[in-house]
Amino acid sequence: MKDADKFKARANALSLTEEERATYEWQMWVPQFGEAGQQALKGATVLVSRCGGVGGAAAYSLAAAGVGKLVLAHSGNLKHSDLNRQILMTHDWLGKPRVQSAARRLKELNPRLEIEAFDENISEENAERLVSRADVIVDAAPLFQERFLMNREAVRQKKPLIECAMFEMEAQLTTIVPGKTPCLECLFPEIPPAWKRQFPVFGAVAATIGSLGALEVIKLLSGVGAPLLGKLLVCNFNEMSFRTLKIKRNPQCRQCGVARGS
Repeated sequence: MKDADKFKARANALSLTEEERATYEWQMWVPQFGEAGQQALKGATVLVSRCGGVGGAAAYSLAAAGVGKLVLAHSGNLKHSDLNRQILMTHDWLGKPRVQSAARRLKELNPRLEIEAFDENISEENAERLVSRADVIVDAAPLFQERFLMNREAVRQKKPLIECAMFEMEAQLTTIVPGKTPCLECLFPEIPPAWKRQFPVFGAVAATIGSLGALEVIKLLSGVGAPLLGKLLVCNFNEMSFRTLKIKRNPQCRQCGVARGS
């Protein structure tokens, strides 16, 4: 059974209300999506870590599309420097927890949305617990330590992981399905030595790759189109160029390699 078929089968008992049909009418016109696709979104839970520039755009698009539940993980209070890109944050929320601002804004957009908001970033202490709460994970964390932990748990728990990343005017996106595709550590066995926490960023670049990540979630849940399985989308916004590269599993990967039986 395909992953999308699994999500659809589980959601068959979830009927749509008249309000939901009216809200999602236009997207249900998309070929091969229809009411079954909408039910699959309604029955799904998606973890978004974190919900800043990239993750905020992903969470906003998923809320608008009618995903039933979002689990948000993001620690810290809102700063002025967040406001150029974090679309779920507002000026009146300065000094307050960012994850609460995100939850508030998402509920304004979609009051039917169920949200679990955790004022914490992914760590050794919470990675297993947070990943276990979701059907699909959106990785929008800036630190490789967090990304590796989500990747590890995605492989262990056999959960699809949408990997979104950007730097300056470039971005990358791939969809990881454990046992079928390369995992993050197949691509990056170690933390790149030049990577740093603070880097140049336009909000439009972050929002673009976050929205594309949300679309990958929608495709994966509903069966519409072809997700980026075994493929890496590379975007150069200086040139407005897009390339799709084939990527392969590393048989020696310490997370998903043959030696681990994955």
